[in-house]
Amino acid sequence: MAYEVEAPKYVRLAQTIQRRIEDGTYPPGTRVPSENQLVQAFGMSRPTVVRALELLKRDGWLESRQGYGTIVRGRPAVVEQKDRRGREVLERDESRTPGRLVEVGEVPVPARVASVLGLPKRAKVLVRRFLVEEDGEAVELVSSYFPAGLVDGTELESADPLSGGTRAHLEAHRKVHFDHVTERVSARLPEPGEAELLELPDGVPVLSVLVVACDAAGQALQVSDVLLPADRQELEDTYRLN
Repeated sequence: MAYEVEAPKYVRLAQTIQRRIEDGTYPPGTRVPSENQLVQAFGMSRPTVVRALELLKRDGWLESRQGYGTIVRGRPAVVEQKDRRGREVLERDESRTPGRLVEVGEVPVPARVASVLGLPKRAKVLVRRFLVEEDGEAVELVSSYFPAGLVDGTELESADPLSGGTRAHLEAHRKVHFDHVTERVSARLPEPGEAELLELPDGVPVLSVLVVACDAAGQALQVSDVLLPADRQELEDTYRLN
């Protein structure tokens, strides 16, 4: 059984404001409601509102302008980049991607993956770990995990590079349908094996994009941990000045 822990109030408020930015309720270049207005509108304390706004500023959704208040920047470039990353993971043709397959086989499910797949801690899952390279340099390490029963008898168990992408392969051979993807971005220090594959010096963090691909019922079919060397990432954002 998987246990879901409810996010803190300030995170839920930040998610609500983010959705209003995305649906146009708070257009780019406009001011968001004041702290007092948000306190009254959502029935939350001022410290909760302040933490939510700070979180959105940190992630690039909002910015403070002296004498003008808190302004909507719009959808950050990192979010757009993240969304593309998830689709690339599901559709990547390993046989045509520069890089190499570094691991295929059953492994104990990592804790961060077990809760998403609804598996006990000691369960086994299939992992396919692919190192993406550009001009001979490691730029991305993708570890994709699948419930063991889902991949029985498929080419996902093969140590040969997969053609056509994992989504197309599973939909064709296991009669499942990928409906939606949830992505979680975080930063952490890499494990020794990850640092070695990515050729990272000690102390250099990685950006982790956890891609959770589900069917229409919300059952996770594939969980991929995409690691990007933080010292090789360059994000760009463009927004209007008003």
